[in-house]
Amino acid sequence: MPQKVFLSRLKLADFRNYASLSLALDGRHVVLTGQNGAGKTNLMEAVSFLSPGRGLRRAAYGDIPRAGSGNGFSVFATVEGMAGEVDIGTGTEGGEEGQARRLRINGTPSRTVDELLDHLRILWLTPAMDGLFTGPSADRRRFLDRLVLSLDPEHGRRAVDYEKAMRGRNRLLSEPRPDPAWLTALERQMAELGIALAHARHELVGLLAGLVEAARDDGPFPSAVLGLFGFLDGEWLRPAYEIEEIYLALLREGRYRDAAAGRTLEGPHRADLVIRHREKDMEAGRCSTGEQKALLIGLILAHAGLVAGMTGHAPVLLLDEIAAHLDAGRRAALFDRVDALGGQAFMTGTDRAMFGALGERAQFLTVANGEVSS
Repeated sequence: MPQKVFLSRLKLADFRNYASLSLALDGRHVVLTGQNGAGKTNLMEAVSFLSPGRGLRRAAYGDIPRAGSGNGFSVFATVEGMAGEVDIGTGTEGGEEGQARRLRINGTPSRTVDELLDHLRILWLTPAMDGLFTGPSADRRRFLDRLVLSLDPEHGRRAVDYEKAMRGRNRLLSEPRPDPAWLTALERQMAELGIALAHARHELVGLLAGLVEAARDDGPFPSAVLGLFGFLDGEWLRPAYEIEEIYLALLREGRYRDAAAGRTLEGPHRADLVIRHREKDMEAGRCSTGEQKALLIGLILAHAGLVAGMTGHAPVLLLDEIAAHLDAGRRAALFDRVDALGGQAFMTGTDRAMFGALGERAQFLTVANGEVSS
């Protein structure tokens, strides 16, 4: 069984509609109920800042501090984590745009927010993700990279460095006479980083597909067929160094074309995650809204199980409005699956009765006007 990771205390200051908040949590799942606009998702967003990145809304840091406060925001949590109990504090000092988020672990400043992955992994599912299957491929790549990052802490840095090298190449190609040595160096860097990036994605898709296949007849959620296409299709059984040389050759041959287009037309930044409904043999984008939601829930639960199995620690789940479109039987099955993962989940909804099947497994809190009560 994976070890449980959970928040035992959460404190906020000037975060969205919370001037200040202090919550004592007992390790059970947390159900947040209240009217729309009360601040349930804001609280979930605060928890999401205990992972690298800009949180579940991908908001600019300057948009997060409470209106009129003139300050930055802060999130503090005590976590029973992967390395034992730890105090984590993060936030910004002012409300200006473009500032960096700061992180302290046990009171000591951290060099990078990636250090959060040493203590807990956080996965989320929000209503904003309901359009994943019908939206642009960039959304699916971002979704996939987030899943990879929860298993491979170096993936985020590789993605950032690849994008930086690609922007440098694009700028260089826009010059009348680009330096060929510099161009070759940037393309070599893109090849190394890009193939490592794509390999990590393919590996996760393979692992996840295997897990979904193994559980296809276990539970009320449809199983998904996963594939990653659009970049060097059919080449991924070769050794990595051979694929790097293939991509490097593509970059060299495509210089004039890319210069004319003003962007790089070949690379992992053009790949797409393709998902099909196995039982209906249909692309997920053509399924009904309810089927798409069920597919997405099944994927998130499968990935949470993969994280728990590979790290030995269950992830913290943030499930926003998770029960809204599920019937009573499917809600009960969902709660059982979430509980069986062995971690802590935060769930939101407008009606507490929808979470009745959780019983004593959850701590129920009511949210109203930026305040939380039992």
